[in-house]
Amino acid sequence: MNQHPLIARACALWSRLSAALDSLQPAAALAARTYIAQVFFLSGLTKLRDWDTTLALFTDEYKVPLLSPAIAAVMGTAGETLLPILLLIGLGGRFAALGLSVVNAVAVVSLTEIAPAAFQQHVFWGSLLAALAIYGPGPWSLERVVWPHLLRRGAA
Repeated sequence: MNQHPLIARACALWSRLSAALDSLQPAAALAARTYIAQVFFLSGLTKLRDWDTTLALFTDEYKVPLLSPAIAAVMGTAGETLLPILLLIGLGGRFAALGLSVVNAVAVVSLTEIAPAAFQQHVFWGSLLAALAIYGPGPWSLERVVWPHLLRRGAA
């Protein structure tokens, strides 16, 4: 059964478009990693720059469940400064994305009031982090270089 020439042409165009979009996946993963890493890392640096204010915020503003304000401040700041570095270079990318997802969720839960626009930002960040956790950091990541060597050493 022969296809109509218009349908055949549309299918060929769709195949080329799909191939072109597939070729953008590594760059898209890197862009997502870079954006998310910057957001959280800069937030962590802000906390480090003025530790007294950070402790005051965790005492008065952020009501992190189950943790004392001092422990929550240390854990939150450590997560916001260390995990973005791992995410950016793509080493332990899924671990970093999952860890930052926890930081993101705790930030939303711990605020007694959050503006709708701020909440939407957190939802967007959470969506990008979920995609990175599910699909991984992509081929342009240090993980793609290091992981095969670790597997070979572990099998030996």
